[in-house]
Amino acid sequence: MSNIDIVQPLWDLSTFTGRLKHYFWITDPRTCFATDDELDRAKELYLSVKSGTIPQNTTIDQIHYAKKLYESAFHPDSGEKQNVFGRMSFQMPGGMAITGAMLQWYKTTTGVVFWQWVNQSFNALVNYTNRNANSSLSTTQLAVAYVSATTSALVAAVGYKAYLQKRATPLFQRYVPFVAVAAANCINIPLMRQNELIHGIGIEDENGNVVGSSRLAAGKGIAQVIFSRIAMCAPGMLILPVIMERLEQYQSFRRMAILHAPFQVLVVGCFLTVMVPTACALFPQKAELSTSVMKLVEPKFYEEMCKKTDRIPELVYFNKGL
Repeated sequence: MSNIDIVQPLWDLSTFTGRLKHYFWITDPRTCFATDDELDRAKELYLSVKSGTIPQNTTIDQIHYAKKLYESAFHPDSGEKQNVFGRMSFQMPGGMAITGAMLQWYKTTTGVVFWQWVNQSFNALVNYTNRNANSSLSTTQLAVAYVSATTSALVAAVGYKAYLQKRATPLFQRYVPFVAVAAANCINIPLMRQNELIHGIGIEDENGNVVGSSRLAAGKGIAQVIFSRIAMCAPGMLILPVIMERLEQYQSFRRMAILHAPFQVLVVGCFLTVMVPTACALFPQKAELSTSVMKLVEPKFYEEMCKKTDRIPELVYFNKGL
């Protein structure tokens, strides 16, 4: 076991299938229950193996489990332990509870406002936790991003609800939460990662050497994350309303109103169990960008890169975030 490269993924991340297996492994909700002590020991073993030192009597299963805990709980850029509620492994339990509640209490303005606020608070934490850690935000920027995203979600939800109330069937009114979530994601994520768009994010050559920074890379990464987040929640929020509308045609189901919320939470959980890793796997975590496009679109950043390296690579790579 002396030649283990613990940094290398267990699957081929250049393929969708490989990324899907990887994220099913990394986003396992059970890792949320690991204690701080377990996580610290996993980090210690991970870094030890990374440096080429494998403790005596350590098995390959222990190394793989340490890798799983480390990569699910520590930020890939900074190595800092992430808030448990902001980790991708918490997306299924956290998302199923909040999304189920949004889909259940969509009829009253109070219910819409409260659960959209809860959802955007959760999203803001997830977006901040999974940002590119090389771009820090001030307290003011964080506050502006949070308020803007929450306000946009509430305006979209309440406005769409008011618009549909006298114009659409009850089925279409059930889509108010999805419209609000999609609109807010388009605002929340860019604002939470605004410094990347302003100053650019670090870009590397094929050997992992930092060769400069790029705003274009930041824009590409953020666009991919927005698409992935909407895709993550879409099946549950688009299919479940149809299921509920059909079931509520049966008097026996209508009589069991107390079970409607738990039922929706459970069904959303089933969708998210599949969709969290699927959405994360849509695009490679280590995204690439052509330097010829950089030269055309952002010549200033391209010139700065030319000053740092003698050989300009055809492609540069960056962490797009999740």
